[in-house]
Amino acid sequence: MNRNAAPSFAVIAMAAGIAAGLAAAPAHAAKPEMEKCYGVAKAGQNDCAAGPGTSCAGTSTRDYQGNAWTLVAKGSCTRTQTPKGAGSLTPINR
Repeated sequence: MNRNAAPSFAVIAMAAGIAAGLAAAPAHAAKPEMEKCYGVAKAGQNDCAAGPGTSCAGTSTRDYQGNAWTLVAKGSCTRTQTPKGAGSLTPINR
């Protein structure tokens, strides 16, 4: 075997192994299901639609505003506790 050819075989073998691993991996990891959770966002950290006078993300005016929502992992909203109570899947009058 030619000494000069040995590194080329190693590089080719390594590249083939990497290519095989990439082909087996999914193109992107599955994103978890999300849901809107009202009353859990801090002021200015809501995801969208915080009621009259607000337009979208970052427009809530106070912490845990009842009509401001943020996206959370599905099933975790009502278990989320704030100083003003638990999160809600529907707007809260607070």
